[in-house]
Amino acid sequence: MTSISDILVIGLGAVGSAALYQAAKLNARVIGIDRFSPPHEHGSSHGDSRITRDGIGEGREFVPLALRSNQIWEEIEGLTGRSLLTRCGCLVLASPNMPGRHHGSTSFLQDTIDAAREFGIAHEVLTTGEVERRFPQFCLRDEAGYFEPGAGFLRPEACIQAQLDLALRAGAQIFLDEVVGEITPHGDAVEVRTNRETYSAARVIVTAGAWIPKLLGEEYAGLFRVYRQTLCWFAVASHPGRYAPGKFPVFIWITGNQPNDMMYGIPEIDGPGGGVKVGTEQYELTVDPDAVPRDVADSDVAAFYGEYISPRFPDLSSECLRSTTCLYTVTPDAKFIVDRFRNFETVWFASACSGHGFKHAAAIGEAMARQALGETALVDLSMFRLRRFGR
Repeated sequence: MTSISDILVIGLGAVGSAALYQAAKLNARVIGIDRFSPPHEHGSSHGDSRITRDGIGEGREFVPLALRSNQIWEEIEGLTGRSLLTRCGCLVLASPNMPGRHHGSTSFLQDTIDAAREFGIAHEVLTTGEVERRFPQFCLRDEAGYFEPGAGFLRPEACIQAQLDLALRAGAQIFLDEVVGEITPHGDAVEVRTNRETYSAARVIVTAGAWIPKLLGEEYAGLFRVYRQTLCWFAVASHPGRYAPGKFPVFIWITGNQPNDMMYGIPEIDGPGGGVKVGTEQYELTVDPDAVPRDVADSDVAAFYGEYISPRFPDLSSECLRSTTCLYTVTPDAKFIVDRFRNFETVWFASACSGHGFKHAAAIGEAMARQALGETALVDLSMFRLRRFGR
């Protein structure tokens, strides 16, 4: 065995970087391994920005995760001096005739409102006219709105890098561009073999994103589907001052009742000329994470603009300044899975994804690290166990 640790984390993206940092912060001997060099563009945690909000339409069980995660981001900002979290408000839009079945919710707008009311989260419920007067950037039909002033966006690459830097500062070891092949529990320890070395750890945390099905094997692979998603940054053609953070909120727009009928967006976060980032979701075609088409075709961009952007954002040009892809690893109920591997107490895994995981990642990573070290977790992850699938 070349390296022995208390905690070994496999995959250093959103949740893995958090688990690594939190374990190192608790003075554990910690090793982190990633098949790439995070932050990178191969998985689910890139693209300059991720929406964060406290009123969670996906389910009230997620609210404590978002609240704790935002506390952690602010703590890390204080430690590093980096800008990670910007609170520019979030607008959720949906028609009364299209409440939206998205991310496991049956009525996304109403579920968001209910969660905010239950947890005392500052918000406003706006009529169509009120949304149009306050936010003339949006061209509505009959949509009503939920506005959360304390919501905003995270910078995912900076969040991951900050946590990795803090982990290193606290004594963690990080091995990059190294591929894990086997994870074998042996009594009170776990052997992890890579393409370079063999490691032994008292506890292993697997947070490998879209590569989790391959790492965990066939008995788990059916729980996860990996989908390629596209993101586009459209140029602002008129009224450019309207699209800066503070004037233009992050948004989620429910356009129908099918899983694909949803779009979301982020303001021009780095000043004029950077474009407004907009994305949609698709759940028809799965991909192998090692063979993802990374180029976005011009025809796909044009279709996206014609269907989603042109009817709703009159100020945005058809000029796409930039495009990229990312991966969603989706569970059958679009919620997270955090559980033991084959009931071994020494190996835990998390697939905190399904397209809405980044905002919760810091709290999940902290909870997994504390749990692995025998400490009390600050958030409850029990509702994300496999038993809900009869496993």
